[in-house]
Amino acid sequence: MDTTAPDTSTRRSPVQRPHGPGRPREYDTQAVLDAALRLFWERGYEATSVDALTAAMGLSKSSFYAAFGSKQGVLLAALQCYSDEVNAGWAALVAQADADGAMALVNALARPECGSRGCLFANMISERGPHDGEVADLGRQHFARIETLLARCLDAQNPQTAHDKARALMALAFGAMILRKSGVADDDVRHAIAQGERLITER
Repeated sequence: MDTTAPDTSTRRSPVQRPHGPGRPREYDTQAVLDAALRLFWERGYEATSVDALTAAMGLSKSSFYAAFGSKQGVLLAALQCYSDEVNAGWAALVAQADADGAMALVNALARPECGSRGCLFANMISERGPHDGEVADLGRQHFARIETLLARCLDAQNPQTAHDKARALMALAFGAMILRKSGVADDDVRHAIAQGERLITER
C-alpha cells in the first residue's frame, strides 16, 4: 500500500557511531535504514539475517548493535522513517483537499510498482504483528495517518461521512494491492479501483 518515498537527499545527514576504540565511524542513517527496508521488503523479517542486514547496510556488527540494539530495532526504525517520508509525500499529493485528492491518494497507494512485493506495512504486520506489539502499533499509526489524509479530502463533501468513506477507500486500496500481488491483470485492477471509488464517493 505504499508509494514511492519522496526524495530525501537534501535531508540526509551523516552521523557518527562508535567503531572501535577511538575510531568513530561516519555513515548516513537514512541510507542504512533504506538498505534495511529494501531487504525486509524483499525477504520478510524472519528470512532476513543480521549478517545480511549488516552487509546491505555497510555496518560492522558492533556499529549495528550500538545504533539499533537488535534486528527488531532496525525494523522499527526503518518502518518509522519510511512512514514519515511517504506520509509527507502523500500529504503533498492531496494538498488540494477534495475528492480528486482522495482518488489520487488511493491510486498512489495501490500503484502497480509494488507488484508482487505487496504493501510493506501489511506484510510486516501479517508476519510480526501477532507477536510484536511495537510493529502492530506502528502499523496502526501508519494506517491512521492515511485515513486522516483521505478524510480531510472528503470532508468538504460531507463531514458526517468523511471518515467512513476514508476507511472504505483505504480498504479498496489494500484490496487492489492484494489483487496485484496475486497476479490479476493491471487493467482489471484499475477497473476495480474505478468502480469502487465511484460507489464509495457517490453515496
